[in-house]
Amino acid sequence: MPGFIKEHIIPILFCIGLLTFTGCELIEYHPYDTRIRGEKDINRTQIEILETACSQKETIRFVLMGDSQRRYDDTEDFVRNVNSRNDIDFVIHGGDISDFGLTREFTWTRDIMNKLNVPYVSLIGNHDVLGNGKAVFEKIFGPENFSFIAGKTKFVCLNTNALEYDYSHPVPDFNFLNLEMENRLDEYTQTVAVMHAKPYCEQFNNNVAEYFHYTLKNFTNLRFCLHAHDHNTKENDIFGDNLIYYGCPSMDKRSYLLFTLTQNEHSYEEVFF
Repeated sequence: MPGFIKEHIIPILFCIGLLTFTGCELIEYHPYDTRIRGEKDINRTQIEILETACSQKETIRFVLMGDSQRRYDDTEDFVRNVNSRNDIDFVIHGGDISDFGLTREFTWTRDIMNKLNVPYVSLIGNHDVLGNGKAVFEKIFGPENFSFIAGKTKFVCLNTNALEYDYSHPVPDFNFLNLEMENRLDEYTQTVAVMHAKPYCEQFNNNVAEYFHYTLKNFTNLRFCLHAHDHNTKENDIFGDNLIYYGCPSMDKRSYLLFTLTQNEHSYEEVFF
């Protein structure tokens, strides 16, 4: 019996003890599990940094990138490229952080993007909604719709991935938009709208495309709109009224858009890395 205890029982007890002290690292949870390790509510904390850093700026320079799903090495290189510059105020990730809505996809990308030397925010993409992805996104990054002010420009960031909800969820959320029109009115003089999927793409609720565009134009001095999803650089006057929707390339194209925005002018360039 003593030999049996030494040979069988003691190793079992050792393993139990090991799991007690390090179990969180050894147990592999379900890939759609919504228990998140590491930093959460990133958009809120990053917006606090961003707004403080940009509060007195007359000219802001920001990056629009997106669709980084499964492109971890390319995203690492993107971060290194941005960090090698000193002329960027913040980064906007236009969505599709994940490909399958897996928790690990979000945390891997979060940990890469957290290496940026400048603040960043992330929108939700259509792939980010898959599985439990929306719940994971909201825990790690925050609400699906949000806004922030950089200098005198308000950025209104929206979930426009209606198809993924089978139109059972208010996407786009007009209640949010209407409230944002009145929110912090005295703090900004112009607006930029940001979304993952633009009007008239397959993800958008195109029954309300024209009303959506009309609603956006009711914001103070709407300058232009930004989107991802198309995986290529785009510049479209979708509604024929000179309000341009700019789309950014996906990370596998190894490029991003760098915008310069003042009160009177804006321009952009595609930067390759």
